[in-house]
Amino acid sequence: MSPFSLFVVYLLIWWLTLFAVLPMGIRGQAEEDKIVRGSEPGAPVESNMKRKVKITTIFATIIWLIVCTVIWSGALNWDMIAEWINIDKLAE
Repeated sequence: MSPFSLFVVYLLIWWLTLFAVLPMGIRGQAEEDKIVRGSEPGAPVESNMKRKVKITTIFATIIWLIVCTVIWSGALNWDMIAEWINIDKLAE
């Protein structure tokens, strides 16, 4: 894999991980009885974005290392994936 491919794979994994981490631990204003006038009652009281970015980076790096190891080891390649989904049958 080229350095650009490695970066793109990491970026995709990081964004997917971020969207999985974002809702964790969120308490809405209505749940805390701290509704700010003019805001959505479901809006978070505190977002903790720095903490979530750190958690995202840690998990994304671990997942990325696993994905790269699987690709480099040859345990998974495009030919195998094509066999699993029967690309030849899809083309007919």
